[in-house]
Amino acid sequence: MEPRRASLETAKPSRTALGVAIRRASHQLYDSAPLVFDDPIAVPILGEAFRPALEEAAASIHDRFSLGMRAWVVARNRYAEDKLAEAVGRGVQQYVQLGAGLDTFAHRNPYPSLTVFEVDHPATQQWKRELLCANGLPAPSNLRYVPVDFERQSLAHQLESYGLDLAAPTVFAWLGVVLYLTRPAFRAALDLIAALPAGSGVILDYGLPRHALPDHELEARDLLAARVESIGEPFQLFFTPAEIAAELTAFRGIEDLSPTEINARYFAHRTDRLSLVGRGGHILSAWR
Repeated sequence: MEPRRASLETAKPSRTALGVAIRRASHQLYDSAPLVFDDPIAVPILGEAFRPALEEAAASIHDRFSLGMRAWVVARNRYAEDKLAEAVGRGVQQYVQLGAGLDTFAHRNPYPSLTVFEVDHPATQQWKRELLCANGLPAPSNLRYVPVDFERQSLAHQLESYGLDLAAPTVFAWLGVVLYLTRPAFRAALDLIAALPAGSGVILDYGLPRHALPDHELEARDLLAARVESIGEPFQLFFTPAEIAAELTAFRGIEDLSPTEINARYFAHRTDRLSLVGRGGHILSAWR
């Protein structure tokens, strides 16, 4: 779910979703092999319309900020799909992407029995569907688009209306979203996931609050916060590891990875400088 979309003007898609998509595509084009996250649809979905943006990204591809942000995007996608693969191996057949943006998993889905539900604000979702159509990428048969206006509609009702079986184990991916939520919106979605049957789970990323960051990271955080606020999608919600753990008491098997742990898992021994920078972001998974 991406309730930050609720603040968007009608028919205006998320600009942060575009930024994430450009970083995923840049990883395919400009980073050294082996890729951390192999996504053959990341470049085609952007098409000719965003080729200038990809070329512009190339000019700063080795800047410290660009490296760190790109590493963050590809690491959380890789982690989510690694955890999804484990869940599918345990029999899960439903995958919900909350705030799907321009994510391409449904077009690369290697699991014939897995139905993918993409949840997003109608404006962003319509924009994505237009991009897919313009670039010759048909929708797979096991993909369900679930448009949600979070100010007026219930997430659970919409998911059920579009075919989600609330009695079956389901994995939720909540990537690049929690920072933009109010706490009530966060709790409402988490409570929905916590009410699902055993085997269900959530994969999310979150940011540490300013007081938990070292002084030398505060300027970079403040610059990024000002940037997203200027486009109408401000940061709102932060957690320390202890605080997020307190939110997840209904779950078990919680894995909360720090930047150091993420770097060790996904970026060790690379021939380029691609890696996370700073201590501000965590990725976690939690299960019912």
